Amino acid sequence: MIARLKGIIDELGLDWLVIDVAGVGYMVSCPTRTINLLPGVGLPVDLFIETHVRESQISLFGFENSRERECFRVLTTVQGVGARVALSILGSLSPDQLVEAIYSQDKAKLSMADGVGPRLAARLLTELKESILSVSGEMQEVYREGLEIEKGSTKNGKITSDAISALVNLGYGRSEAYKVISRLLTSSEESVSLEVLISDALKELGND
Repeated sequence: MIARLKGIIDELGLDWLVIDVAGVGYMVSCPTRTINLLPGVGLPVDLFIETHVRESQISLFGFENSRERECFRVLTTVQGVGARVALSILGSLSPDQLVEAIYSQDKAKLSMADGVGPRLAARLLTELKESILSVSGEMQEVYREGLEIEKGSTKNGKITSDAISALVNLGYGRSEAYKVISRLLTSSEESVSLEVLISDALKELGND
């Protein structure tokens, strides 16, 4: 299997490119976000590759880094999400934004991608909440602990939900609200009231 390609950009499209590797041209499909980060035709490129082998063809999908490729792999485990839809999602959301959307249950953010309607967005939120941990990056421990809080019938579980709802009602995005609330709860050594949590969250959001 091809896992990585280093070569020269021979052709460049909206969501694809041809990489010349020692005289052999490889057609590679990519998220539009990745395409937009590439240099022009005739310049060197280095992409992480996911190879799909079917009876009638071999398809190559290219990514900026291994984390983006892992997101692609996780997305395609969901029923109804083929390679094209997964590329569309990663064209709209970075790995960090995807992780935030999954953990915060932000259906609207996922639905921004072409080919993702409300029903598929809901399925993604349900099925990926735990498997997306593999690509959580720097926020992995915060998300992991936030997930444990939500699973339990603890006081913090109710506070998390209420605080996020309050911030959303104030005009903040659900993903943004989840991220800051989870971080505050994780870093706090003592139980915290809803009022204090919202106040601290607004201070953080105001400093961003």
